Amino acid sequence: MTEKINFEIGDVVKLKKPHPCGSQEWAILRVGADFRLKCMGCGHQVMVSRKLVEKNIRGLRKGKAE
Repeated sequence: MTEKINFEIGDVVKLKKPHPCGSQEWAILRVGADFRLKCMGCGHQVMVSRKLVEKNIRGLRKGKAE
């Protein structure tokens, strides 16, 4: 059984596929059934389902995003 990851606002996640700007890192702005993510490269914001984030996560950096 996989362990649940504790996501918090301000954490930075690295996802499998890069954003068109080239960055793979996203800051978490909202946590719930859906996440609001902000691209660390260009600042674009998107809403993504929790299931999709958990499936495509490749890394998690705790702490506040710049």
